[in-house]
Amino acid sequence: MQVACFALDRQGAASDDEGEEGCPSHREWILPNEEFEGQWETLYYETCIKQRLLRYATSALRFSMQGVDPGLISWNRVVLLHGPPGTGKTSLCKALAQKLSIRLMPQFSQGILIEVNAHSLFSKWFSESGKLIGRLFAKIQEVVEDASSLVFVLIDEVESLTAARKSAVGGSEPTDAIRAVNAILTQLDALKRHPNVMVLTTSNITEAIDVAFVDRADIRAYIGPPNLEARYAILASCLSELDRAGIVRDMGSIPGFSHALRLGTVMDEGGAEGLADHVARCLGPIS
Repeated sequence: MQVACFALDRQGAASDDEGEEGCPSHREWILPNEEFEGQWETLYYETCIKQRLLRYATSALRFSMQGVDPGLISWNRVVLLHGPPGTGKTSLCKALAQKLSIRLMPQFSQGILIEVNAHSLFSKWFSESGKLIGRLFAKIQEVVEDASSLVFVLIDEVESLTAARKSAVGGSEPTDAIRAVNAILTQLDALKRHPNVMVLTTSNITEAIDVAFVDRADIRAYIGPPNLEARYAILASCLSELDRAGIVRDMGSIPGFSHALRLGTVMDEGGAEGLADHVARCLGPIS
């Protein structure tokens, strides 16, 4: 068993205004951060995706730090989470960055999470998008140059920046879209030479992403809606929090999923209605 002692950074996200029309091009957090405290434990999924991502990320960073020849064992340190909106892809990326920044404290003095605002990098002016992308990644390169920092670059809705180039050919201004995709791919390849950086991306429409970017992702994981067990765990955690905050009373112990399933409190509609009635009875008076 390993025990990590750490202090949470209490500063909020820092940002700039160098995106299109003054919009922030990115936000930046020092990790571990108070904003993401406990987030990893409150995410529930159907499969063991959290453990799979944690094992992959730990191995990928270890390979890089130990100088494993990328010509023999290729690790791009790029993660792509895809699936329908609202399934927790972005939250999982942030929680993973927080978890790794704590686990790898002996190797790095601090963690840094940089969230790219993809929509701010597209300009109405021809050929400007590629320049905006270049300026942002030049700043990221400066951060990554500090080998004592573990840097995570989060690109949410990555399809906005890496739309398939073959579909752009039929557009009214195809060359600008192609330049933007080329710029992103070039910048990602440049980051690869640094052993202390990992790129985390999410997408709601994987079919729209350029195949060259998809090929760069070491791990592509589907994050779908929670199954019955995950939904039960989410509901149970919400009730536990309401109980902790004193909003509900006399909740008693919440049975585990397997026990609840045996009791028939989950599968049939009567059980769900009974649970709702129980919560209503436990609600304290509203002052």
